[in-house]
Amino acid sequence: MAAQTEESDTTREQTKAEQDVDQVRQRAVRDQQRLDSGAVTNPKDLANLQSEIASLAKRQSDLEDVVLEVMERRESAAERSAELGERVESVGAKVQDATVRRDAALAEIDAELAGVRRERETVAGAVPGELLKLYDKIREREGGVGAAKLYQRRCEGCRLELNITELNEVREAPADTVVRCENCRRILVRTPESGL
Repeated sequence: MAAQTEESDTTREQTKAEQDVDQVRQRAVRDQQRLDSGAVTNPKDLANLQSEIASLAKRQSDLEDVVLEVMERRESAAERSAELGERVESVGAKVQDATVRRDAALAEIDAELAGVRRERETVAGAVPGELLKLYDKIREREGGVGAAKLYQRRCEGCRLELNITELNEVREAPADTVVRCENCRRILVRTPESGL
C-alpha cells in the first residue's frame, strides 16, 4: 500500500512538474515572438526582454531536471510496487495452498474421528454397564484417560511403578476382575508386557 501510494504521489508530482515546464516554455515562446516581431523598440525594454528569455531558459532547464528526477523516483516506486505486488500474490498462493492442505487434513481427521467413534460404540456395547460407568467417571476426572496399560510393572497413566504389594494383588486377581492403579485410580489393562 505504501509503495502504491508513493507511486501515485510521484505520478502526481511529475504531472505538476511537467505543467510548470510547459508554462515556462509557453512564456518563453511568447517573449521570443514579441522580440522577433519587432514590436518592442525601446532598447531598455529589449534588454529586459532578452534577460527574461535567458532567465526563463535557465528556469526551464532547472524544471526539466526536476522532472527527470521525479521520473526516476516514479520509475523506482513503480518497480517496487510491482515487486511487492508479485510477492503479495505469491504469499496469497501459499496461503491458499496451506488452506487447501489444512481443509484436507481436517476432513481426514473428521473421517478418522467418525471411525473411532463407531469403533468405540461397538466396543462400549460389549462392555458391562457398571464398568462403562466407572470408566467414564474416571475418564472425566483424569482428563480423558480412564484406563491405562500396565507395562513392565508401571502404570502408563501416571507413569509410576507399582510396588511389590500392588503387583502381587494384580497378579493374583482373576483375569476378569477390574484392577485399578493405587496412585491415579485409573483402570489397569493387563497385557503380556505387564511384567506380572
